[in-house]
Amino acid sequence: MLVLRLLNVVAPAYFLCISLVTFVLQIFLFIPSMFRDPSTTPLFSPALLHGALFLFLSANALGNYVLVIQSSPEDLGKGLNLGEGAEVVADWLDGSRSPGSALPSTHFCRLCARVTQRHDHHCFFTGNCIGSRNMRNFIMFCLYTSLACLDSLVAGMAYISAALSMSFANPLAFLTLLPHSISQFFSGALLSSEMFVILMLYLWLGIGLACAGFCCHQMLLILRGQTRYQVRKGIVVRARPWRENLQEVFGKRWLLGLLIPVLNVGSDYRRQKVK
Repeated sequence: MLVLRLLNVVAPAYFLCISLVTFVLQIFLFIPSMFRDPSTTPLFSPALLHGALFLFLSANALGNYVLVIQSSPEDLGKGLNLGEGAEVVADWLDGSRSPGSALPSTHFCRLCARVTQRHDHHCFFTGNCIGSRNMRNFIMFCLYTSLACLDSLVAGMAYISAALSMSFANPLAFLTLLPHSISQFFSGALLSSEMFVILMLYLWLGIGLACAGFCCHQMLLILRGQTRYQVRKGIVVRARPWRENLQEVFGKRWLLGLLIPVLNVGSDYRRQKVK
């Protein structure tokens, strides 16, 4: 438990550090290198369009990240007549207590010390549980983080291609880039800044693919009306049309949340909360 609590603190700091490094490299290294002559740069040049795209992706990723943290799971102990405190809720989950108004698909997280409605999993990179309140923001966070990493990967490859006068037309060039770069770095033929960018390329690739795969897996579960916690515990859910499952998570005005980071708009959970 101590290791998990430590990871719950270190992982968000690690993500914010990677985000800051990515932003600095993009703004002060990659994007300026795309300008050949700033005085003759047209309004809609590729460099400016790339900068606008990166800022859009970064703003959505960071905005949804903040909303995931702010939309913390509610402490449902009082609403379920369980009393107050994490120990009472833990007793309920152990079977020693039997509340009459327990909601389905609830789970007590010992790291958050809260009961989460429609609990999916605990995300260490946000330091928060993912449930009915922040599921949509979490998916948008994964989506835009993946796109921002892949965008940085392309920009970084363009920068390395120009700095080292090499081509990535051959797919094996990227796979052999790291071992060749390490040998050149220790021989003094490669600058430390260029070596750092090359290491970041592989980090962006790993994070981008991981977030994309996790986002696709999460979308499949949503279409089936399930959560990861239900699948892990073997809980059977009532079959519903996939459109209703999507609307429960994304709401009717899903396009608004796709373009800008906002809280769940028009979801069934929000309407129930108002009632």
